[in-house]
Amino acid sequence: PGNREFEFRKVPKVVGGVTPQCMEVASAFFSAFVDQVVPVSSPRIAEMTKLLENTFRGVNIALVNELAMLSHRMGIDIWEVIDAATTKPFGFMPFYPGPGVGGHCIPVDPFYLSWKAKEYDFYVNFIQLAAETNDHMPYYTLSRIGEILSDCGKPLKGARLLMLGVAFKENISDTRNSPAIRVMELLMERGADVGYSDYNVPDLCVNGKAMQSLTVDSNLLQQFDAVVILLKHTGHDLAHIVNNSPLVIDARNATCDLGPRANLVKI
Repeated sequence: PGNREFEFRKVPKVVGGVTPQCMEVASAFFSAFVDQVVPVSSPRIAEMTKLLENTFRGVNIALVNELAMLSHRMGIDIWEVIDAATTKPFGFMPFYPGPGVGGHCIPVDPFYLSWKAKEYDFYVNFIQLAAETNDHMPYYTLSRIGEILSDCGKPLKGARLLMLGVAFKENISDTRNSPAIRVMELLMERGADVGYSDYNVPDLCVNGKAMQSLTVDSNLLQQFDAVVILLKHTGHDLAHIVNNSPLVIDARNATCDLGPRANLVKI
């Protein structure tokens, strides 16, 4: 979703049938609207294929999230580190830190696999740890927002904060298991006055409170103590936001092209 390069038709579909006839029918069905069907020997193989793909991403995101927390403590810019590592032409695939993982796959499938493994007296500790690391990221994001506000002489309780982006990933409207919403919940529980802007999500309910997306302009930005960038939606004018906000807290390195600014802090 939201990826214009890999539209639905271009993504191969892995198909496993209970019987050869099931395989034939399912493959014919998917072939009508997908360029490539990948047949495998059983539904169990197909299901584990999806679990592997999701878990691969979850584990690597957890690794870079953990390194991001360590890098902050060491005074190292993890984003610059990732960019430098990506110059290696083989053996490395970039993953990026953030306030957590969302959607209906990565936050769910590793835990399902962990539960299923116990039927076989097996414990996927590595996978479980990665999932727990990713689940911790909204709490880490909350703590960093509090630290940054404190450094600016502003307590978290009572602070007016504008969240930029609330879907579970950029350029879509799906909010399932969105880490941005979890961050909002945690902020509100600690007394912050939270609003949001996301042109893909016109309305939202957080902690029982009905909310509507706010239209960003210079007058609105001056009403908030800080803007917190939780997603890099392509439609947001980040230069305008940074130029007109007292403080911008960037959890996605979305403002990397703008250069250092006195009112701009990365999480």
